[in-house]
Amino acid sequence: MSKKHKTPLLDELKKGKWPSFVREIERAAETSEMTDDLLGQVEQSYEEKVVHWKHGGMVGVKGYGSGIVGRFSDSPEKYPGIKEFHTVRINQPSGFFYTSDILRKIVDIGEKHASSLFNFHGSTGDIQLLGAKTADLETIFQEYTKLGFDLGGSGSALRTPSCCVGMARCEFANYDAMHACNSITQAFQDEMHRPIFNYKFKFKFSACGNDCTASIARADLSVIGTWKDDIRIDPEMVKDYAKKFDLHKYVIDKCPTKCMSYSAEEGLKIENSNCSRCMHCINTMPKALRPGTKGGATILIGSKAPMVSGPRLSMVLVPFYDIEEDAKNNYKWFKDLIEKIWEFWDEYGVSRERIGELIQRVGVGNFIESIGLEPLPEMVASPRGNPFVLYEEYAEAGEGQD
Repeated sequence: MSKKHKTPLLDELKKGKWPSFVREIERAAETSEMTDDLLGQVEQSYEEKVVHWKHGGMVGVKGYGSGIVGRFSDSPEKYPGIKEFHTVRINQPSGFFYTSDILRKIVDIGEKHASSLFNFHGSTGDIQLLGAKTADLETIFQEYTKLGFDLGGSGSALRTPSCCVGMARCEFANYDAMHACNSITQAFQDEMHRPIFNYKFKFKFSACGNDCTASIARADLSVIGTWKDDIRIDPEMVKDYAKKFDLHKYVIDKCPTKCMSYSAEEGLKIENSNCSRCMHCINTMPKALRPGTKGGATILIGSKAPMVSGPRLSMVLVPFYDIEEDAKNNYKWFKDLIEKIWEFWDEYGVSRERIGELIQRVGVGNFIESIGLEPLPEMVASPRGNPFVLYEEYAEAGEGQD
């Protein structure tokens, strides 16, 4: 198929040594009129600095209220191939593990019923099939269902939970992130496919403090692996690293809590009670240091990307959660905690208010009291600005009001 749209601005993005998304779209456009029109509209958007997509209403499949992101061109007469260009979100396997055979089958369906373009993976984690028409959505859904795949989340619903590879490949994993992610995904299918929330809600599971899912900045509820005993040290390997680089410059001085010391005579010493589990020393000297053997997780809450009130990082909710023990009970304690959080959000949240914004509005104290957790020092993100404290027992007795 000959290219019918001139794209001088997009052609600039093909120059240089790096792979170009433009070149990949052009390859798909060789057999797809839809994708050829996509190139034309994107070029026009670059020229005019105006996005030419519009949301023209809800689209979906039978029985589901999410999983499909509706997208329409605002210039259907000029670009008829992308009059409808919906995104189908497909729930990815935990840890993003695929066989080459299943990948071919996923792509075959996209080539047959859509634009042949995919995003592996969206920021939430889903496989995203781009460029589906409304009339083909049910067929696409049924064919992916036969392969064993379900739709992911979209809209004001639970978004598709995602996780790192965890114990499958990572030597630093403190818990089985893939198992936890899969269990939570299966338990909350209704919340993911039938939107009932004030706004989106995201789970992300990282098996160690390296946080490869970037959950602390992107997830409403983060589960990050940690340990509660001492870092394991191999003294001989520490000496070997000391011969290769300056331990003080690259390890000791970079410790955020200054809990480490080193000398040739005494070796490496760590004050583990002051360790923040940041993983920097372990990442720098992986053959000499290892996480402790008593693994678990820290649960954090409330992060989000910029929207109305700007970006937000998570706060600690549960400093140490024995997740492997809870796994024996199918994560009952964790699932009960989730439902308490959602009940509070449903009761006091407003439209398009993420859980972190609600906690900031009503106060951390009111939130943790409502969900039945005890206040802990680890929950404090920064010192209070107001030095005056009114204790509840005094307030109830009418004291301390003067």
